[in-house]
Amino acid sequence: MATPILDGPSACVTLSNGVRMPWLGLGTWRSADGDEVEAAVRVALEAGYRHVDTAAVYRNETGVGRAIRESGVAREDVFVTTKLWNDAQREGPDAVRRAFDESLARLGLDELDLYLVHWPVEGCWRDAWRVLEDLYEEGRCRAIGVSNFLVHHLEALLEDCRIVPMVNQVEFHPWLVQPELLATCRARGIQHEAWSPLMQGRFLELPELAEIGRAHGRTPAQVLLRWNLQKGSVTIPKSVRPERIRENMGIFDFALAHEEVARIDALDRGERIGPHPDEIEF
Repeated sequence: MATPILDGPSACVTLSNGVRMPWLGLGTWRSADGDEVEAAVRVALEAGYRHVDTAAVYRNETGVGRAIRESGVAREDVFVTTKLWNDAQREGPDAVRRAFDESLARLGLDELDLYLVHWPVEGCWRDAWRVLEDLYEEGRCRAIGVSNFLVHHLEALLEDCRIVPMVNQVEFHPWLVQPELLATCRARGIQHEAWSPLMQGRFLELPELAEIGRAHGRTPAQVLLRWNLQKGSVTIPKSVRPERIRENMGIFDFALAHEEVARIDALDRGERIGPHPDEIEF
């Protein structure tokens, strides 16, 4: 079990290239551009978050960027992630570079903290990764990584890449632990990151979380996010509700016992909520 992390939502893990990435971030999937996403980002930054995750396909980069710029928080203190969508991968390297430029323009930023290949589109992701390597070497993003890459994708990438991904953002929750993937990331120096860590609300179906929470005076969501951290995974729960955004911060001043982590691990049943990375059709 990882050493407890106790210094709040700005607590960071150091990536393989020395860049510091906050353990807790605000996810913005399905947060509507404009007032909704801007309000969520504003509340998160006011509450102490220093990490915001978006993607081209979320169609809310404009609002995310506006909220960050208007927050009063220094740009260098906010870690911003966005992702390359599949259509640009399929159109080839020039389209990948254009997609990066367009995301940066929508965000209103001069530099990204982290840029990810969103899905491993078969026959396309290798060329896309080479463009990300170029962008990194040009100093246009502080870190690069992948999303939804399974062990076999990582092994194939590592055979001929110039730069090892700093991050792999994947579906991760008690029903889908994927211990081999977690171990591979750790062994290769790739930071594991969880999307949909609250199972798109289905964590409420797990009575074990509530039972563990009662022992700590915590909510089931806080228990689950704390489990993420103790598994060594950066976590980016999505919410647009101010009370939930603030609640999700309450994971840095308690720790789960080894037995409690193992109890949550034992819920694994290899079940996905999102699509399988080898079967994407979008």
